[in-house]
Amino acid sequence: MTPQAPEFDGQRWSNAEEDRIEVVAADPRWPQRFAEEAAAIAKAASLPGLGIEHIGSTAVPGLDAKPIIDILLLPPPGSDLHQLIEPLQGLGYQYWAENRDTSRMFFVKGMPPLGSGRTHHVHVMELSDASRRLLFRDWLRTHPDDARRYAQVKHELATRFPTDRDAYTEGKDEVVAQILGRALNPPEHHRDRDGDAGHGSEIQGPGRR
Repeated sequence: MTPQAPEFDGQRWSNAEEDRIEVVAADPRWPQRFAEEAAAIAKAASLPGLGIEHIGSTAVPGLDAKPIIDILLLPPPGSDLHQLIEPLQGLGYQYWAENRDTSRMFFVKGMPPLGSGRTHHVHVMELSDASRRLLFRDWLRTHPDDARRYAQVKHELATRFPTDRDAYTEGKDEVVAQILGRALNPPEHHRDRDGDAGHGSEIQGPGRR
């Protein structure tokens, strides 16, 4: 009998106990897992000009994360995003048609009960919508203090909301906004000609208060 896709009863997903949130120590094998999956996606999609990026916490060396590889697909301008649905489903992905985030198409591989545990997420987006995700990744790669703070918040939320992915995601909003604020408005861009820092331009994170 084919497992049924998870359902939402208004408060809880039917697969919540099986689809638990776990933040684990950084794994040096994550980039290789991305590279292997990216190659498979590129071959299956057969779409010239398709951009493929490793995003999310597994794309930041040394950052603790859920052991799920997040992959960003950037279709060439003017292409039909829906042409990627069938190739991704052929690789074992479930298309999350009910996703409330209209800026992306979202696919999951391995989600219970259709699989034994999430292994990959694919986000299909226009570059204009994806730019902040890429900026966030790049900032964390070069700012270890922010990366450590982000990891701390994720560990806390995973302990508090192990079966509530919506609460886990929403719980990260504040720290993500603080870090993005620094990435979009870095303090070095607000120094006067004498080298004095400007005032009030940097968004302070919890660790600096």
